[in-house]
Amino acid sequence: MLAKMQSRRWILAYLLVVLVSLHGGANGFYLPGTFMHTYTPNEVISAKVNSLTSIETELPFSYYSLPYCKPLEGVKKSAENLGEILMGDQIDNSPYRFRVNVNESVYLCTTDPLTKEQAELLKKRARDLYQVNMVLDNLPVMRFTEQNGVTIQWTGFPVGYNPMGSNEDYIINHLRFKVLVHQYQAQGDVVITSEDGVAMVESDRKSGFQIVGFEVVPCSVRRDPEAMSKLKMYDKVDSVKCPLELEKSQAIRENERITFTYDVEYVKSNIKWPSRWDAYLKMDGAKVHWFSIMNSMMVVFFLAGIVFVIFLRTVRRDLTRYEEMDKEAQAQMNEELSGWKLVVGDVFREPCCSKLLCVMVADGIQITGMAVVTIVFAALGFLSPASRGMLLTGMIILYLFLGIIAGYVGVRVWRTIKGTSEGWKSVAWLTSCFFPGIVFVILTVLNSILWGKKSTGALPISLFFTLLALWFCISVPLTLIGGLLGTRAASIEYPVRTNQIPREIPERKFPSWLLVLGAGTLPFGTLFIELFFILSSIWLGRFYYVFGFLFIVLFLLVIVCGEVSLVLTYMHLCVEDWKWWWKAFFASGSVAFYVFLYSINYLVFDLRSLSGPVSATLYLGYSLIMALAIMLSTGAIGFLLSFNFVHYLFSSVKID
Repeated sequence: MLAKMQSRRWILAYLLVVLVSLHGGANGFYLPGTFMHTYTPNEVISAKVNSLTSIETELPFSYYSLPYCKPLEGVKKSAENLGEILMGDQIDNSPYRFRVNVNESVYLCTTDPLTKEQAELLKKRARDLYQVNMVLDNLPVMRFTEQNGVTIQWTGFPVGYNPMGSNEDYIINHLRFKVLVHQYQAQGDVVITSEDGVAMVESDRKSGFQIVGFEVVPCSVRRDPEAMSKLKMYDKVDSVKCPLELEKSQAIRENERITFTYDVEYVKSNIKWPSRWDAYLKMDGAKVHWFSIMNSMMVVFFLAGIVFVIFLRTVRRDLTRYEEMDKEAQAQMNEELSGWKLVVGDVFREPCCSKLLCVMVADGIQITGMAVVTIVFAALGFLSPASRGMLLTGMIILYLFLGIIAGYVGVRVWRTIKGTSEGWKSVAWLTSCFFPGIVFVILTVLNSILWGKKSTGALPISLFFTLLALWFCISVPLTLIGGLLGTRAASIEYPVRTNQIPREIPERKFPSWLLVLGAGTLPFGTLFIELFFILSSIWLGRFYYVFGFLFIVLFLLVIVCGEVSLVLTYMHLCVEDWKWWWKAFFASGSVAFYVFLYSINYLVFDLRSLSGPVSATLYLGYSLIMALAIMLSTGAIGFLLSFNFVHYLFSSVKID
């Protein structure tokens, strides 16, 4: 009793230390531009610039790696949260200055003559379709293009372009900004909602202008460098329109001096501040999302019908008929058993690599919990894209703290299989290190590639140590605490005894792994349409914010995984195959194989612009991590439901 009280005190003390440490470091996380800001006329706002990105290479680079104009006060990095750093964001200040409600044409700077290396780098970035990502009051800059009579919306603007039929590359050196503002009238105490969905009361809010839109028309304009270099930064210049003639555009050449200018136009808008992100989050293809859900529903109902038949027509019929017989008839029936009843003495025999199975199931439950909580919070509006990186940061924090559940599940399954708690510490340790360890190895390899390319996507060494500290100081101890709780939980007793000599499994015409592998097509059918939108948001720079649809798809996926695993487990038992443990896991977990194949298909047919072995390696590495997480999550769901089904099945019949 004393030992139990001491262990509980130790657990409470550790949790208290973790909470205090998190509270102390709470100010280290930066939440950019979350709350409404009202500006007075002529107030100065500075735009910020993020990393240069490209859908061709997926290698982000610093904005100032190119010969752009720098601020008078020097380049200063903005505070970034964990998610922003992991995504390769590098947010810096910029020389682009905006005076609220003042239309003007401004001179920035004229560069020194371009060196050969600078000219070649600019041409390479332009040909690789690199985009400049600029932010004003936490709104990404937006541009519109016409293609085949359809208006397409983009975030960011290109570094340069290469016109068809021309051997020259041209740089974007003149930007025509349009800033949409909403005129706000103060009305005393008001309740406002932040972009994260947090309500707050503000008193005496000043009247003024709120920025509700940020658009740009990028141009290439050739100017006289000698005349322009006499000007100072922010001097007024004549406004110009985007020239259509290539002779009037600024070519990228060695020893060429490039002049950067910009225009600002303010336009009053009826868009209110809480709705300003609607333009970025327009949900295209809503009918496709509903089609995906209806398709998933059909699969769910189809499998539910099969499960209904198994339970009510086959299993319950056999059990009812057996219970209605007298003892003599039961004894005779026992001699004539067939199907799943024949494996009663082997069905709970310990599987091979049982420790690995416990670890994979535990990690799968941890990933599933992280995904469910994250999607719920995102669907409720707590993880808005206005807070860059917070989605990824939230996922990491959730994964760390859900280690306690993973440790509990892993040790509980281990106790059930072994019948004893001996060896639970090694199970808890492996649970805390298995999936994170694999991800850490893959990220290290990919990070070394990014380091070699000098990309901002490369994680700094300090962040590696931070992630390791979070891993070993939060996740590992919580997993061990969960394992300790698992040793004290009530044990799950098998309803039948296991024979000493294993029963021989009859030979079959086709190997059972073919059926297991094919079973993954059904869960994949519920997922693949939504998977297209997720991959597009990751690799094509599109905003993904249909988390309501994603939650429904996840819910249906859980149901399908459980049904598929249950049906295949019953089919294996019916052919006297008592080695169902791993097959139940991979029956639903094999969906990851099709997810990875689909990722390759997406790379070949939808990311045709992705160039070079480095970009393909990065893509396949991240896809492998995603597929592994899906396999563990879906496999754990299928295994636990199958285990409960088998336990219920054999606890409902008495066979000696």
